[in-house]
Amino acid sequence: MISLGIDPGTATLGYGLVRELPDGSLQMVDYGVIRTAAGTPMAERLQTIYTELRGIIAAHRPDRAGVEELFFARNVSTAITVAQARGVVLLALQEAGLSIAEHKPNAVKMAVCGYGGADKAQMQDMVRLLLELEETPRPDDAADALAVAIADLHSYRLRSLELA
Repeated sequence: MISLGIDPGTATLGYGLVRELPDGSLQMVDYGVIRTAAGTPMAERLQTIYTELRGIIAAHRPDRAGVEELFFARNVSTAITVAQARGVVLLALQEAGLSIAEHKPNAVKMAVCGYGGADKAQMQDMVRLLLELEETPRPDDAADALAVAIADLHSYRLRSLELA
């Protein structure tokens, strides 16, 4: 099973694909970012995100997707633009027929690190260890998206056990 993890943003949107192998181990499939240029009209930036994400889905054919929920901090205008990007992401995933789960940032940290208050460096190091990578994935948005994919696979497995 392959999960596509998304760390939403309008300037930089992280994506990561992780495969769960039959023995339960995890394997990195691909990761990266979709970038849009500052100063470009928002509608054009959202279209770029949508088009590039659809291409990633077509290339890798994931079974499901996990999207990080919006963490509302102090900057309202940033939160609004991230919410717009999340809407485009959810639309692209839905149109592709993927099962979608939304994950709170602290739940992702809990699933990956075992501690919901883990810092960014701890998260990235655990992603590297869990996926048996030589280096920590860069940029941070891509590493965060891989963490979302890992959390998504873990939570899917747990939900499957509960339903059995």
